[in-house]
Amino acid sequence: MLLSAVIICKNEEQNIARTLASVVDLADEVILLDSGSTDHTLDVARTFGDKVKIFQEEWKGFAAQKNSAIAKASGEWILSLDADEEVSPLLGRELKEALGKKEEPQQKPGENAGQIIAGDGPFCGVTIPRDAYSIPRKNFFMERWIRRGGFYPDRKIRLVKKELAVFEDRAVHEDMKVSGQILPLHGAILHHAYPTLSSYIEHMNRYSSLGAEMVVAKGKHGFSFFNIVVRPWATFLYNYFLRLGFVDGREGLLLHLYHAVYVSWKYAKVWELSRKVRPT
Repeated sequence: MLLSAVIICKNEEQNIARTLASVVDLADEVILLDSGSTDHTLDVARTFGDKVKIFQEEWKGFAAQKNSAIAKASGEWILSLDADEEVSPLLGRELKEALGKKEEPQQKPGENAGQIIAGDGPFCGVTIPRDAYSIPRKNFFMERWIRRGGFYPDRKIRLVKKELAVFEDRAVHEDMKVSGQILPLHGAILHHAYPTLSSYIEHMNRYSSLGAEMVVAKGKHGFSFFNIVVRPWATFLYNYFLRLGFVDGREGLLLHLYHAVYVSWKYAKVWELSRKVRPT
C-alpha cells in the first residue's frame, strides 16, 4: 500500500465530507481517528465506503492523537490532514507525481535507488529524494483566503514516509520534525479554519489555554506587562502593517486584531496558572 491519509476528528460533521472527498480517490486508505463525536461525523464518514477506516479513542492531546492515527496506517507514505482541511486539485496532481503514480522514465536496475525521476509536473527532469515534502496552506477566515500578515504560505510537513512521520510532543501547534532534505510542493492544502468570528474566538480561547500551559511548563511564571500589553500590540503592528495584513480587507483587520487579543490572553493565563501553582 502506497499512501495513507490520516485524519483526527471530533464533532466535524460540517467539515468531514469536504475533507474526505478530497482524498478518498487519491489515497489507498484513509485512517479516521475519532475522539468521541456526538454529532453525525461518523455517519457522514461511513458514506465514503470501506476505504475510510474508522477508529475511536479517547482524546490524548493533538500530537499523541495524530501519532496514534499514523500508527494505524498501512501505507508507505503518510498524508496528514486536519478535519477542517482539504487537498486542492493542483496538490492532488502533485501528490500523485511525487509518489510516482504517473508513468515514470525507465531506469537501470539499482539506479537512483530510493529516489524518483519526476514526470511532467513541477519536478520535471529533477531527481527527487523520497523523504518528505512541505505543503503550503491557504488559511480561510470568515470564508476569505488570508494572503498576507504571515498566514501564507504557512508551509507544513504533511507528506512523509511513515517511518519518519512523528509529531513532536507539544500541547498545541504540533509539527512533524524530519531530518534530511525536505522538498516543497506548490499545490495547497485549503484550511477552512475559522468560518465565523464565534468559531475563531472559541478556538483562540482553547489555544491560549494550551499555549499558557506550555509556557508554564518551561518554568516561566508571573505577571508580565510586556507580554500581556506590549507584545500583543507589537504583534498587531508587525503583522498588519509590516507584513501587509491590511491588504486582506475587513477580514484581515479583524483577524490580526483578535490574534493580538489571543496573545494577551495567553500570557494573562500564564499569570493565572502561576497563581494556582505558587507555594503557600
